[in-house]
Amino acid sequence: MSETAANRIKSLLSSQATQPIGIRLGVRKRGCNGLSYTMNYVKPDEATKYKTDEVIEEHGVKVFIDPKAIFFVVGTTMDYVDTDIVSEFTFKNPNSKGSCGCGESFNV
Repeated sequence: MSETAANRIKSLLSSQATQPIGIRLGVRKRGCNGLSYTMNYVKPDEATKYKTDEVIEEHGVKVFIDPKAIFFVVGTTMDYVDTDIVSEFTFKNPNSKGSCGCGESFNV
């Protein structure tokens, strides 16, 4: 995770009323190329719910990784891009064999 992505996540976490303890990263079947990334807040009372998740902490941000997503995201780096045209999280995944034209989905 880049420092820019971590700073954006910290900003998003602090703006929530429930004060989440981190984010949960996963993948699901969707889009024209097979898989897409999912990101959700992890609330303090949900930490035990995700006890089988791989938890990493970088730049002060906890990321819970869904066990079903581990093999799809291993080695992936996350960044945050904010330009005049787009503001979004981006993923560079060495496992990806291709992605759709809009970048919303990928395949491995």
